[in-house]
Amino acid sequence: VQLQASGGGLAQVGGSLRLSCAASGRTSSSRFVMAWFRQAPGKEREFVAAIRWGGSHSYYADSVKGRFTISGSNAQSTVYLQMDSLKPEDTAVYYCAADQRLITSDTRRPEAYDYWGQGTQVTVSS
Repeated sequence: VQLQASGGGLAQVGGSLRLSCAASGRTSSSRFVMAWFRQAPGKEREFVAAIRWGGSHSYYADSVKGRFTISGSNAQSTVYLQMDSLKPEDTAVYYCAADQRLITSDTRRPEAYDYWGQGTQVTVSS
C-alpha cells in the first residue's frame, strides 16, 4: 500500500484546512483502516483520527473531537481530514497511515500501522 498525502499549509487561529491522503494497492479489506497522526517539534507522534472502511467507524483524539472530521471512501481509496476551529497547538507535521488488518484496540497506536505517507506541515498562527 502506498499513501500520498496532500493539503496542509498555513492557517490563522479559528481557520480551516483540509488534508487528503490517497491510497493505492490492496485497500479493499473491511478491516482496512486509514488514520492521521501528527508530530510537533520535540513531541512524540500522536493519534488524531481514524476511519475503518468496514462500517465506516471513525475515531478521534479528545483534543480534536468536535473540530476535526475524518471521512473517506473505499471506492476512491482516499481519506480526508477537515480541520476547523484551528488552534496554535494543532501546529505539527501531519502523517497519513494505513493498515489492512488493524484491530480496534490498536487504532490509536502509531506502531500498529504498517504503511505511512510523507508528512505535510500544518501551521496555525495567532
